Amino acid sequence: MADVLSKEQRTKNMKAIRSVSKLEEKIAKELWKRGARFRRNVKDLFGKPDIAIKKYKIVVFIDSCFWHGCKKHGNIPQTNKDFWIKKLERNIKRDIEVSNYYTCRGWNVLRIWEHEVKEDFDGCISRIMDFIKSAKENCSKNIQ
Repeated sequence: MADVLSKEQRTKNMKAIRSVSKLEEKIAKELWKRGARFRRNVKDLFGKPDIAIKKYKIVVFIDSCFWHGCKKHGNIPQTNKDFWIKKLERNIKRDIEVSNYYTCRGWNVLRIWEHEVKEDFDGCISRIMDFIKSAKENCSKNIQ
């Protein structure tokens, strides 16, 4: 199916898509304020986690409902449906591969949905902080 937008319009639309969402920025800012120290979008880690603490083998992914196929809020665009179905199914498969990769290597993996953050921001921040604290404690026990 041919694109309904001109080349210039499509370019403008694609440039507007950010690799780091405002939601991720908001979460990172609040975690930092609460004392968590981490790196964002670490390119040398598989799957480029949104938040990573290598020392304690912690990765956190904030999954958008659209791009990661949320059962509750994800939807398939009506135009070019076959493309989008394949694209979103591949994203879901890749998320599973990435989570399995870290789990098999003894990392602590947390995935949070966009809608969870929007519904209860403070609760999600607390959940991430508790996750980090727990992973650090487990790491400390394993060292002793």
